[in-house]
Amino acid sequence: MRQVESVWDYPRPPRVEPSDELVRVVLGGEVIAETRASLRVLETSHPPTYYLPRDAFVEGALSQAPGASVCEWKGRASYLTVSGGDRSEQGAAWTYPVPRPGFEALRDHVAIYPGRMDRVEVDGEQVVPQEGGFYGGWITSRVTGPFKGAPGTRGW
Repeated sequence: MRQVESVWDYPRPPRVEPSDELVRVVLGGEVIAETRASLRVLETSHPPTYYLPRDAFVEGALSQAPGASVCEWKGRASYLTVSGGDRSEQGAAWTYPVPRPGFEALRDHVAIYPGRMDRVEVDGEQVVPQEGGFYGGWITSRVTGPFKGAPGTRGW
């Protein structure tokens, strides 16, 4: 069993670390991604955001979506539509095509909003999405908060 982590012990700027946990994503009743080679981005006050290699997704699960955003640490993000079974979720994933220095490992990796999928699991445990509509953290029994994202936490 892995040690429980407090998000208040995570660094700022964030750290990227490899994970061998089994990550599974289900949308439209189908497994659309599965890997033991994800990356976790760990940042103070946030539950980890998992980035999956593009090749962990089944063919046709990802397509370009409108929109972009900028992270002061990671760079410019492009958004993706995630499709599986009879569902399609526009802008439910993002990627950093040209990550800033220190975050190069994120190239060719994709993060998803777990709350917009049918189910997201880490080592068989269902992920609870980070509150709020902007952040994409994954809450499991491995991490403790309080977590940024809920109403009243914007200034943290």
